[in-house]
Amino acid sequence: MKPRASPSLLVIAGPTGAGKSQLATELAESLGAEIVGADSQQVYRYFDIGTAKPSLELCHRVPHHLISCLEPTEECTAARYAALADEAIEDIHSRGKRVLVVGGTGLYLRALLYGLATFPPVDVSLRNRLAAWAKEAGDEALHRRLHEIDAATAARLPKGDSLRMLRALEIFEQTGKPASEHWKEHRFQEERYAHRYFVLSPERSRLYEAINQRVEHMFKRGLLAEVERLLGMGFRGVPAMRSVGYREALGVLDGQLSEAKARLLVAQNTRHYAKRQLTWFRKEGGAEWVPLPCSPETLLQRLA
Repeated sequence: MKPRASPSLLVIAGPTGAGKSQLATELAESLGAEIVGADSQQVYRYFDIGTAKPSLELCHRVPHHLISCLEPTEECTAARYAALADEAIEDIHSRGKRVLVVGGTGLYLRALLYGLATFPPVDVSLRNRLAAWAKEAGDEALHRRLHEIDAATAARLPKGDSLRMLRALEIFEQTGKPASEHWKEHRFQEERYAHRYFVLSPERSRLYEAINQRVEHMFKRGLLAEVERLLGMGFRGVPAMRSVGYREALGVLDGQLSEAKARLLVAQNTRHYAKRQLTWFRKEGGAEWVPLPCSPETLLQRLA
């Protein structure tokens, strides 16, 4: 990816449950901006409740891009996300609007703002061999193996994220160097867009309470019914079904979990995910931390 001189972007990042969507919509209204999502699950159609997509009311107030833009069977790599975001940004800018990028997927934001590190192409035979081993050995063994050769990447990825763990193993097998080392070498690339990068920083107890409330709201809104509908559409094996919320709901429908246990697990796993997000954002150069609660006016003052 080549550097892009314009336009400048405003980025609102932060952990799940921090209130990014509401604050970003209010800020976008004040600036006459449009929003480009940066969430690896919200890009998929039909996966709505469990991904906590912006409400219809927020989307009516401000145009949102890269929400529900792909079929669940499609792959959305960081590179593809950046390409889709480039198109959306160019379109918004061509209409004289400002661009506000909003989301919690740190890798997507890094790909958009700085491009991607150069990794070897997928070796199909190697991938099939590693996938066969992982299927037999299980996620625990896969995670242990990754920790042995790339502790930094293993710490970042949850044990259920077999696709990314396998890719990290592939990179090591192909290059003899951990994927995390490739990223370190890439850290000082020139920016593709001029930008201001705000990270929402809620107090931990308030964040956890917000996560608990979000989980309860998801189940009340019909998360189990949504997953049942998705299964009827043939989406059991798609990557989004392995994300937090969906895999636990699937466990309920498969008779492996009670609904009460699933709610506890979703809250717990979401808290763990939020911790990983915050760890990622702390390593991003140039990020400006914004204590919560925060009003759009406060952010406008920082932009002045």
